[in-house]
Parts: sequence; C-alpha cells; structure tokens
Amino acid sequence: MQVSIETTSGLERRLTVGIPADVVDQEVDKRLKDAAKTVRINGFRKGKVPLKVVKQRYGAGVRQEVLGDTIQRSFYDAVQKESVRPAGQPQIEPTQMEEGNDIEYVATFEVYPEVELKGLDEMEITRYDADIEDADVDTMIESLQKGQAKWETVDRASADGDQVIIDFDGKIDGEAFDGGSATKHTLVLGSGAMIPGFEDGIAGMKAGDEGSVKVTFPEDYQVEGLRSKEADFAVTVHEVNEQKLPELNDEFYTQFGVTEGGEEKFREDVRENMEREKQRAIKAKLKEQVMNALLEANPVDLPAALVESEINALRQQMVQQYGQSAANLDLKALLPDDMFKAQAERRTALALIISEFVKDKEIKADGDLVRSLVEETASTYEEPEQVVNYYYANEQLLAGVEAAALEEQVVSIIIDGAKVSEVKVSYEEAVKPSENK
Repeated sequence: MQVSIETTSGLERRLTVGIPADVVDQEVDKRLKDAAKTVRINGFRKGKVPLKVVKQRYGAGVRQEVLGDTIQRSFYDAVQKESVRPAGQPQIEPTQMEEGNDIEYVATFEVYPEVELKGLDEMEITRYDADIEDADVDTMIESLQKGQAKWETVDRASADGDQVIIDFDGKIDGEAFDGGSATKHTLVLGSGAMIPGFEDGIAGMKAGDEGSVKVTFPEDYQVEGLRSKEADFAVTVHEVNEQKLPELNDEFYTQFGVTEGGEEKFREDVRENMEREKQRAIKAKLKEQVMNALLEANPVDLPAALVESEINALRQQMVQQYGQSAANLDLKALLPDDMFKAQAERRTALALIISEFVKDKEIKADGDLVRSLVEETASTYEEPEQVVNYYYANEQLLAGVEAAALEEQVVSIIIDGAKVSEVKVSYEEAVKPSENK
C-alpha cells in the first residue's frame, strides 16, 4: 500500500492511497468461491455452480463490496501509519477503480488540532458566597405562595402585579403589522412580557376602559423590521384580577412535604433547600470562570466536522420539546445552524482543551464521584435504585456521566492551583445564573 499526505489548509488533510490490484482481485475470487458453495442458480445443483457463472451473476456486486471494505480498512491503516487523528468522516474520491489496475483513492478530512495548555498558573478565580438571612427565607416563601396563588376579579384601577385581560390592536404609521394584535390576552403588569412602556400605559385602566398606548420598539428587537419603530396600540381592558396568596398554614405546608412541625419545620426545610441551591450556584460559577479562563488562554482551531456534530446535538436537544410533531417540521429551517453555532463552538473548544488536560495529567474518572452523580440523577425518580442499575448497565449513559465526572475533576484541580479570592454577596446575587451556557 502506497500512502502520501499533504496539508491543504489549516486542519484539512488530503490523503492519497494506492492499493495493488491483486489485493482486491484475490479477495473477490475468495468471496466468489465461498459463494459458489451455497448459491442456488436454476439449472445447477447447490454447490456445483461453475465459478465462471457465479462471477457473471455476482462478480460486479462482490467487487463493490470488496472495494468498500478495502477502502475502509486501508484508510484506517493509512492514518495510523501517518500518525494523524481524523476529526469526523473523510470524503472519499475514487481516482482509479477499474478491474485489473491498481486501486487509488483520495481521502479529504480534518484532523484534531494540537492543543498546548497555557494560562493555568496565572488563573485568578472568585469564589462567591452568601449568608441566607431571614429576609431571604421570607422572599422565598412568598415566591412559593405566588406559585400557588389564585386570581380574583376586582373592580378598581389596575396596578403593578395585577393580571389584566385585554384586546390590543397595534399600528405603525396607520398600518397593521404581524403580531401586533390579540384578543382576550392575559398579561401580568410589571412582568416585562411586553414592549417597554406598554404595561405602564395600561396601569390605571379599569375593566371596560378603552385607551391608546404609544411605544417605541427597542433597537435590538427580535423582528428586524420593527426595530426603533413607533407604534400606537388601541387597548380594551376586559378584566382586572388581583393576586390572592394562600395562607401559611398546615394545608399549605403539606403541599411541600411538611406534615409535622408547622411553620418552624417548613422554614427549616426552605432554608435547607436554599442552601443546596446556593452551593450548586457557587459551584456552577466557579466552573464557568475556569472554563472562560481556559478558552481565553487557549484559542483552538476547530474542526468544522466537530462543530457540525455539536450543532446537530444541540438541535436534537431542542427538538425533543416538540415531541411527535417534530416529524412534520423542517427542523433545519425552524432551527438553523446559526442559532447554535456560538454555543457549539464554545463546547467543542472546551471539549478539546479538557481532553488535552485529562491526557496531560493522566486523570481517570473517580468511581465515587461517578456514583454520586448517578445517584443524584436517580434521586429525582420514584425508584432511584432501578435508575442507578440502569445507568451501570448502559455503557453509553455511564460514559456520559464519567465525562461529567472528569470535567468536575479538571475544574477542581485547576481551582486548587489558581489564585482564589473569596467574595461575599447577597443570596439573590449568589444564585443568579451565569450568563454563559
């Protein structure tokens, strides 16, 4: 086998492979002889079909099979010989496949980039922490109450926090526009669900009132054609509803699993849940800082094939919310690549950097950590032990958990060697999600 390789651009490689004709011919003859022992052709007894007849009937198909197998096997041998790591599947271009001649093909593919880890010694990390005050617990309990609240119709002017049922009809320069009108629309004033200024214009109106609200679409509005445009909305208010919070009593506490101990036990449970949420948020922010620092210090050339694979994975995750209806959707049009590209590039770059770190430090997934991650996931199900057993019986699922464990171990090692500053913030600030995903 003759092999030559050249760099065409960046990470792209062009591999030319030549295979002697007799390698293919001998394998074709072998398979045809094996077939002759079992093949059935009218006019011949089983096992007595002449090889010439078998070749006439099946030769072309067998040769195609052998060519496919030979190319696949030889490509693997060639990249091993040249010590290159393909990223994604190659594009195979046959240049000589005629019977009786040596075989030749060209494989074009990308390789994994070389990653040289930098910036680990200079990394500065901020570890945030927060005390959970009684006022924080009060705020959380009020949030839980709002989750169980009911709406009651009131005969008064609407105010911030009220729910209104409205019709609206918007126009720009006297012309209607898509999405600018609705009937019996439910809106909570102060929620920020509408264009800035819209909810303010409705505050103070009562059921039966009609009015006009003037707003200007933001410069970064999602619909490009409406950006910075002034619009007039004719508004009719049908109902004004006031939020009624449930009382803090045993009935309310029972909904959250507290059947004994009353308010004291309920507040204790709420505080414990808040503490767990705080610890998760602190851990997530530490990880986010580490990942950002790794990306900043280690720019990586990204194989397009890996980015495309990550885009498809992200798209598939989003598709799951459509359920059975997804079968009838044009997913590429509905969820274009650009929608996921930035996140896919970030995830691909981090995967390459972390993989290099793991290899460089010879890190193995910690079994105890893997177990704890599996049990954490299983704890959300009715039969946790069955879920744990299912994970350990499924190599693919377990591999995903092991990858997550390795990532946690990498973050922990980096933090141990970084300059860490401790900063106290409010509970609200501590649990606020990171901007990067």
